[in-house]
Amino acid sequence: METSTTTETAARLRRAITRMNRRLRYSALGGVSPAQASMLASVEKLHNPSLGDLAAAEQIQPPSVTKLVRNMERSGLIKCAADPDDRRCTRVQIAAAGRKELERIRQRKTEFLERKLLSLSTPDRLRAEQLVAFLEALLEEE
Repeated sequence: METSTTTETAARLRRAITRMNRRLRYSALGGVSPAQASMLASVEKLHNPSLGDLAAAEQIQPPSVTKLVRNMERSGLIKCAADPDDRRCTRVQIAAAGRKELERIRQRKTEFLERKLLSLSTPDRLRAEQLVAFLEALLEEE
């Protein structure tokens, strides 16, 4: 019985997190696509990644990364340059406009969640704080 309850809880948690992530993503995009927003976050996180690094991080095929990166470069969101040690390798950096867009996306996500939290009763907001602490602790184990 314990395993069934644990499995059901895990499935519910997965679905809730997936739905929340989707809602956050679409509440915050502004002028970029979900793929571009994800790519900006990956470029920032990976610090000067190659196209291959981005393909692995984004779990998409290299030709798709190349197309996405070129479009984002034309939009001024990222900058590309040949690797100084291997001219065949392209390195990607986030541009000032991309950094600003990423900050706006994060701000809109925070504002979305803040509005949701403010609509809750005080006891429910306290439960939300406990849930955040629980999720943070759950993720620390990895």
